[in-house]
Amino acid sequence: MSAVVYLGPSLPRAEAAKELDAEYLPPIARGDLGELLRRPELPKAIGIVDGKFLSTLCVSPKEVLELVDRGVKVFGSSSMGALRAAECHHWGMVGIGKIFEAYRTGEVDADDEVAIAFDEETGAPVSEPMVNLRFAIKAALESGVVLPATAEAFLQAAKDTYFPQRTARAALLAIRSTVPDPEHAALSRYFATSAPDAKADDARLLLRAMREYLASNQARKIERALGVHRGGVALPA
Repeated sequence: MSAVVYLGPSLPRAEAAKELDAEYLPPIARGDLGELLRRPELPKAIGIVDGKFLSTLCVSPKEVLELVDRGVKVFGSSSMGALRAAECHHWGMVGIGKIFEAYRTGEVDADDEVAIAFDEETGAPVSEPMVNLRFAIKAALESGVVLPATAEAFLQAAKDTYFPQRTARAALLAIRSTVPDPEHAALSRYFATSAPDAKADDARLLLRAMREYLASNQARKIERALGVHRGGVALPA
């Protein structure tokens, strides 16, 4: 398989497979990239979306850069991938999406911005990442769903909630008595119907970027095999 993607709750695997034909593995942990290095043939590209932490050591920047040094194109987005790409993009890792950019620029800097709890067997999320709520509220403000004071109250309530219990519904309940009823109702409808999912959106962008990279890489291989270069055709002597 020319591509490997570490994916968990950010995007359903069935949906991911429609974007990219790849070997999909569970959220990445310390040592997983070392397993890839021991394979007889390295993948051409690796995508890191989701990762494990807390009870499991998380993948380190050093592990990522070992693969980069071996010529593997490593992409990161959404969650653990965005964190590591923000640290390693200067040395060749490719960061993709809004969440990566937020970490790269310092707009967000806490690990718990992307942390969620999920079912280990099914991979289904049981909480919502702070960064998703943050981008959703930003969009709600821009579209006039809520005023700044309500947006700020919502974000503070979400940030004050321990990440395994963090959801839009929990934050909405926490601010129920402190914001105007019309805005609370509008924000509740927004989260129920049209709030964006930044993690999922960024994961799709990563998969598309990997697909384009692999396609261009394959095209270059064909050109070399045929003796084609940008100036025309190199005829055999």
